[in-house]
Amino acid sequence: MNPAISITLLLSVLQMSRGQKVTSLTACLVNQSLRLDCRHENNTHVPIQHEFSLTREKKKHVLAGTLGVPEHMYRSRVTVANDRYIKVLTLANFTTKDEGDYSCELRVSGPNTMSFNKTVHVYRDKLLKCGGISLLVQNTSWMLFLLLSLSLLQATDFISL
Repeated sequence: MNPAISITLLLSVLQMSRGQKVTSLTACLVNQSLRLDCRHENNTHVPIQHEFSLTREKKKHVLAGTLGVPEHMYRSRVTVANDRYIKVLTLANFTTKDEGDYSCELRVSGPNTMSFNKTVHVYRDKLLKCGGISLLVQNTSWMLFLLLSLSLLQATDFISL
């Protein structure tokens, strides 16, 4: 095989496998709803398939996604928002019966299908409330957050520029 073709093929496979890596999975409460933020890389133009699931008492329950079939008991309570680098699942009316291990799995179809996932242990009494500042810190790059903070500190005469 031509070395140039081999290198091109290898690079395209590496790009696809890197393109769906889950970078973080976080959980918090919004009123009485559970919010799961599945952040991921996206360096490919191939559609990324996803699945949110809950493992409780050694049994996996599919909540939402394009990989598995969501269980009927969750369909009316779950919403999913998709963006290029994040998928957000909201589970309404979260109770202690919904506690367990939540997973986000991403997969890119192709000749060498690879999947990546992260899992977070969710217990109602240990969940933090989703807040404005925490969401700002989670969803904003550190440089932008620093720039926004400088103007606030200057306005309160904490620093002078």
